[in-house]
Amino acid sequence: MASLTSNPMEDIENMEEVYMEGSSGSRRSRSNPGPEQTRPQPPRSLDFSSDKDTDPSQSWTGGFTQGCTPQFQPFGAPATSSISLTTPSSPGVVLGKTTKLENIKNWTISTYKCSRQSLYEKMGKTSKTVDPELEDQIETLRNTQKKYSDILRLARALSSHFYNLVQTQNSLGECFSDLAHKSPELQQEFLYNAEAQRNLTKNGQHLLASLNFFVSSVNTIVNKTMEDSLLTVKQYETARVEYDAYRTDLEFYAAAKETEANQMKLSETQVSFNNKKAEFEKLRSDVQIKLKFLDENRVKVMAKQLLLFHTAVSAYFSGNQVALEESVKQFAGKIKSPATSWIEQ
Repeated sequence: MASLTSNPMEDIENMEEVYMEGSSGSRRSRSNPGPEQTRPQPPRSLDFSSDKDTDPSQSWTGGFTQGCTPQFQPFGAPATSSISLTTPSSPGVVLGKTTKLENIKNWTISTYKCSRQSLYEKMGKTSKTVDPELEDQIETLRNTQKKYSDILRLARALSSHFYNLVQTQNSLGECFSDLAHKSPELQQEFLYNAEAQRNLTKNGQHLLASLNFFVSSVNTIVNKTMEDSLLTVKQYETARVEYDAYRTDLEFYAAAKETEANQMKLSETQVSFNNKKAEFEKLRSDVQIKLKFLDENRVKVMAKQLLLFHTAVSAYFSGNQVALEESVKQFAGKIKSPATSWIEQ
């Protein structure tokens, strides 16, 4: 036991540290260190010379103390084969990749030529193919679509406002009818007004049906028939730019020096120019035919729709219920009967 005057650290140094060593149970302390134990020391250098045949010995971790050659192989020697483990590419896959690359290349070249042609046309550095008659028809179609879009917008607004009016008249008639039962002194007057509002509501529903059918017909002409024709016009304009782009290249190579490279480019450009020319002429013919039939059928359909619209509106505001019902029957007949025009279909 350490006293108050002693140094505790000196007492600790004098204490013996006893422990069991191995299976023999010998005791070792600072005073009895026992036999000197030797530990394996790491090698001071590594010798990688190939003239020494040393067998590697397996370590306790299952690894190797020397080299990288395994000491034993529990499953036998590794199998070797001369067959390649990589999957060979089939000719179809190679051909498909080549075709895709070729398509991308052609598309890139065509896009560049068209962009250059459009830029030069805007800058006035090159000429463009112009069909004045067809261009006037296309411009007329665009203006007509714009005006018909205004008619469609206003007709929809009229139909929406008139629907609210009919609903208000219907509610007002119901209020008059309810008050006629609750106010005996004004029963007759309320009944007259309730009956008038019911008639206005009925006639308004007939006119509303006529307005909705008119809106539907104009919407078909503007957003389906005219839009389809304008889509063909856009394709025609794209084909025209491509045609002019290859025409410009053809003129350039035709005026260039007669070298082997220029002659090869000239022949390739001639083939592409012929294809673009055939496509351009076909689309121009399609546009001319569509514009002709569109104009004829537009006049035919709108003439009937405007006549029915005028009859329905005039009959409603003049109070001619018979004429209004007849107009509604004509509209219903147009809906149920097979259409005589491809626009109505």
